[in-house]
Amino acid sequence: MIDLEEDKMKEECGVFGVYSREFNVSELTYYGLIALQHRGQESTGIAVTDGAWMDVSRGMGLVREVFRHQIPQMENQYIAIGHVRYSTTGSSLLANTQPLMVSYSGGKIALAHNGNLTNAGEIRRKLEESGTIFQTTIDSEVFVNLIARSRKVTVEEKIIDSLKKIKGAYCLTIMTEDKLIGARDPQGFRPLCIGRLEDGGYVLSSESCGLDVVGAEFVRDVEPGEMVVIDENGLESHRFAKAKPSMCIFEFIYFARPDSIIDGQSVHESRFEMGRILAKEAKCKGDIVISVPDSGNVAASGYAYEAGLPYVSGLIKNRYIGRTFIQPSQKQRDTAVKLKLNPVKSVVKGKSVIVIDDSIVRGTTSGKIVKMLRDAGAKEVHMVISSPPIGFPCFYGIDTSARKELIAATKSVEEIREYIGADSLHFLSLEGLKSCVPELNPKNMCFACFNGGYPIQQKTQSPAEADKYIFETRKKKTDC
Repeated sequence: MIDLEEDKMKEECGVFGVYSREFNVSELTYYGLIALQHRGQESTGIAVTDGAWMDVSRGMGLVREVFRHQIPQMENQYIAIGHVRYSTTGSSLLANTQPLMVSYSGGKIALAHNGNLTNAGEIRRKLEESGTIFQTTIDSEVFVNLIARSRKVTVEEKIIDSLKKIKGAYCLTIMTEDKLIGARDPQGFRPLCIGRLEDGGYVLSSESCGLDVVGAEFVRDVEPGEMVVIDENGLESHRFAKAKPSMCIFEFIYFARPDSIIDGQSVHESRFEMGRILAKEAKCKGDIVISVPDSGNVAASGYAYEAGLPYVSGLIKNRYIGRTFIQPSQKQRDTAVKLKLNPVKSVVKGKSVIVIDDSIVRGTTSGKIVKMLRDAGAKEVHMVISSPPIGFPCFYGIDTSARKELIAATKSVEEIREYIGADSLHFLSLEGLKSCVPELNPKNMCFACFNGGYPIQQKTQSPAEADKYIFETRKKKTDC
């Protein structure tokens, strides 16, 4: 039995926000964050305001764990923002949880961020040299300080002034005493959408599945380079930069929930098509198709449909284990890891098994899965991957390994097959992948983790993993 998460592209974060005079905004935010829990499981928080006061409640763990006793409540509250985190900059610590809330000359402000600022180190050094004190080791605090130091008059102008100084991937929900604000970077790396409540209020969510759970009607996606301001006058749009769309393809491969629609493209339809194209490209002969749950499920169904093979549950994931990073000792963590995945021996025994997974990062998990299926009696194990080989690290809000640790950066497909011990190994081609998002123009998407074509020029090619603890003296990775 193995840990499914040890060899995956790690989710970045999820943000949510509500403006409503009729509904309980903190309760809606709580439900919205549960819907976005797949985007981050390390920590969570909710900030609320009644127009005069602002409060924030944050904690380590899952949404239902942190708020199992009480969610933030304030009489006459009408704005709330929330955050679920997987750390891509800064350690997994309570001090680094979001939303961040600060007081400055213009009042109070709370901010939740999904993404990764590629010039945060440069900006932070300049701010520190001028006397700015930082309380966290996350790049999001750089943005808060830029807003506080801006000489512009209105909060909207201060935010736009700050947005023009930062580079990288970001979707932001920002709360003042009387406004809910959302912003998306000019490349649109990460998703952010707008929903409308029955009372005329608005919702901001990283994914449309967050709107569904609170009963909000989808209005549209926030456009790349756009900031929306929601207050008593309704919704107002501000264009702060020219759009240069480079939507992350991994939202459709792995990160987003299958029931979400991002920039007009159904995630479920994309993954189903990935499976169909895989079947055409791989032409793999087998008795049954199984998936590595849960991220491989939809692609596996598409593969089985196209290949005319039965799609069965050959691997069972235990969904009630919780996160191993919160276990107090290494021995207990190891025990928890062994409980996460198990083969169904009666299904795979004596069969030629086609296994569908979304990606291979370092190859460690794939090798364990192949061995586990063989030990369960599988006659043959064919590993089929619904993405191309990952040969380059991500700088835009995904926690990937250093390039030297990415197996596809140092080994050929045949060498990877030998390493994981599969009878055959097939990756989806890049052209095949591009055809699976028909509602989007491939020229407006980021495939950098496959081909190294980074949309934003990097001053250094150091991997995201090396930069994760850029603001910390001890660059020691925490268990997560």
